[in-house]
This record gives sequence, structure tokens and C-alpha cells, in this order.
Amino acid sequence: MQHTLLIIEDDLDTSEMLQVYFEAQGYNVVTAITGQEGLDKCRSEKLDLILLDVRLPDMDGFEIGRYLQDDVRTSHLPVIFVTERRGRDDRIAGLKLGAIDYVTKPFDVQELKLRVRNALRRVGSQNNSVTGLPGDKLTTDRLSAILENKDWAAVVITITGLDRFNEIYGFVSRDDVLRAIALTLTSAVDETGTIDDFIGHPSESKFIILTVPSKATQLQHQIEQRLNQAMIYFYPIHDREAGFVQLEDEEQKVPFMHVSTMVLSSTNQNFANVESLRTALKF
Repeated sequence: MQHTLLIIEDDLDTSEMLQVYFEAQGYNVVTAITGQEGLDKCRSEKLDLILLDVRLPDMDGFEIGRYLQDDVRTSHLPVIFVTERRGRDDRIAGLKLGAIDYVTKPFDVQELKLRVRNALRRVGSQNNSVTGLPGDKLTTDRLSAILENKDWAAVVITITGLDRFNEIYGFVSRDDVLRAIALTLTSAVDETGTIDDFIGHPSESKFIILTVPSKATQLQHQIEQRLNQAMIYFYPIHDREAGFVQLEDEEQKVPFMHVSTMVLSSTNQNFANVESLRTALKF
């Protein structure tokens, strides 16, 4: 998988050096020379990590960090501050803004490469390895955040029969199912949801969409219809024609996978904490 880095750096020599170096390491590199250009690219490009200079011509790098944290579309992006500021207070300020690392200039480019690699590994470990969607921890973090809002809804998607499907057809076929579900959810949110909607994959057979109450029911119906229609096509043709799976060593017929959904929202009830919400969501 090729990762994409955004380098926000106004020193053209440094920016070009980093671009050439990281491209030689197999990364896709996007650059920006002002804070505003960097923010625009954060929202328009599919990024994996940001190298952010603190001292920029139009705005302070810490200010950019605050913008990134406050925007749902960019709050998940890992940031490494690269700066001449060596003070303890500056370092603490950067880390408080959610920076995953803080590197001072002049830096050793090979050390920076290792810091980037380690940062991507830490972030990647929090995403589901098959679908790439936020996993249990990131989903729980987002649930904690929405409890502070007055207007939210959660659509939970449960895949019944996935374990049995895996036993019969293997993990490669199971992973194809999971990736197809992730794509279907993403497509549904793009069509029907809002720009701030969150899609998580907290456990193998469960997905979740966090949206607003006005969109939840439409998303629920759209997803349930599309996925249940699609489930049959993951089975071999002879099983599809039969309408079930019949194993030679078992008399009992194995039913196809089935998708069920549920919706909870802030208009239904109040939750004291994220654990009570997780319990209600059944994951």
C-alpha cells in the first residue's frame, strides 16, 4: 500500500528535498507552501500523514493543527510538527493539539523517515486491516465525542452468518465480503449522508455509521436493502441456485449471510457514558 504524505513547508529547498527523498522511499508526496494551501489539500486529497512546519507565512502551524482537529474530515490525520522551535512549551503545545510527533530543525532525514514509518504503523494499527475503516478504539473515541452533541444518530450494521461463511469458503472470500460492505457503506454515506458522517468497523461482523437523526432512517433502509441483495452473489452459482449451502458432512442446510440494522439517536434516550452507549449498540 502506497502512503500519501502532505508536506506543508514554505522553505522551497527543504520542501523539495523532503519530496524527492520520500518519493524515493516509495511514498506519494503532496506539497503546500502556505497554511491555507495545506488546509485546502487536507480536505481535497486522500492523505495518510502530514509533515507540518510551525512557522509559515500566512498562519502559525499550531493554528493549522487546531483547524485540523476541529474538522471531522481531517481530525483523524496524524501530524508531525517540524520546526525550529525547541522550547518545552512549544513541544507541549504541539502534542496537546494531537500531534503524533514533534521534530526540531535541523533534522536527520533518515531519523525523520523512521518517525514517519512508526507514526503510520501506530495509526494503521487502529484501523481494521481488511477494510481500512477505523477500528474499535477510534470508533469508541468518536462515540465519546458525539455524546457531547445534542444531535446525533448511530446506524449499526450486523452481518449474521459471516463466521460460518468463513469456515466454509475461507478468509479470502470473507475479506472480499468485508471490503464490499465497506464500499457499500461509503457509497451510501456519499449519496445520502452528510460530509461529517463517520463509518467505523469496531468488530469483524459489525459496522457503524454516525450521522444526524434526519439521515439515519434513510441510510438504514438503503444499506439494508443493498447489502441483503448483494449477499447472495458471494456464494458459488450452485449454492445461489439452491438458495442455501448444503455440506456433504452435514444434514442441516446452512443459510446465507444476512444483514440486520438498528438505529439509536440522541432523540431516543440519554446515555450516561460511552460504555452504556456501546452496550445499547451491542458491541
